[in-house]
Amino acid sequence: MKRYAVKITDRALADMEEIYNYIAIQLQASENAMGQYNRIAEAIEGLNVYPERVRLMESEPERTMGLRQLVVDNYSVFYMIENEDVIVTRVLYSASDISKRLSES
Repeated sequence: MKRYAVKITDRALADMEEIYNYIAIQLQASENAMGQYNRIAEAIEGLNVYPERVRLMESEPERTMGLRQLVVDNYSVFYMIENEDVIVTRVLYSASDISKRLSES
């Protein structure tokens, strides 16, 4: 079975930190924050096998870029497959304006 190296950009790591801080500090739910962080991290780690299972996004220019959107609870993990690598570019709250937020990267 083919395995991919999963790489997480600094921006995606910052997104995950923001999610953790929002839940822990703003919502005052540090246990929930850690649980959510871990669920997202596990889903990202799981992309090392068969990342093609998630289809390409339908919107442009994301589709042309080869961007895929994996939903984890209320969050979306955005990634591309390049050769033997899975590159996670963003992790965003799914109810936010995704197109606008993706263009910020």
